[in-house]
Amino acid sequence: MTEAAKEKVQAIEERPDSRREQMTEAPSRQFQKAKWGVAHVYSSVNNTIIHITDITGAETIARCSGGMVTKRDKDKGSAFPAMLAARKVAGDAIAKGITGVHLKIRAPGGHKKRMPGQGAQPAIRALVRAGLRIGKIEDVTPVPHDSTRKPGGKRGRRV
Repeated sequence: MTEAAKEKVQAIEERPDSRREQMTEAPSRQFQKAKWGVAHVYSSVNNTIIHITDITGAETIARCSGGMVTKRDKDKGSAFPAMLAARKVAGDAIAKGITGVHLKIRAPGGHKKRMPGQGAQPAIRALVRAGLRIGKIEDVTPVPHDSTRKPGGKRGRRV
């Protein structure tokens, strides 16, 4: 080996290993164990309710609704109050150590329509933008299995 090659090898051996330094430091947020919760999003025409619990669903971590962030009753079910409520809930959850959530989206269901209201999608988007990771997304709208008779009588509602 030439002298220049020997000097390069010696310089490499003396240089501290960056990987070894990273392992001795405190673990970064990337490698910390993720703490998961469940975000229950109930969205109807009249209101949007976001409720974050622990993974078992037994303990409430944060809860807010569209009516808690707006003054007008007619705006409770719209997109902007749903977004504000989701941002508030996400901030509380992150402060308590939650890093990711599984989503359970619910609509009114039953004989009523089984489509979530207009606040569901902005609420989910706000949870993501606030920094929460999303795991599973599940629809938990109650569906009747041949239940009571639909309202309106034999010939339906006459307009």
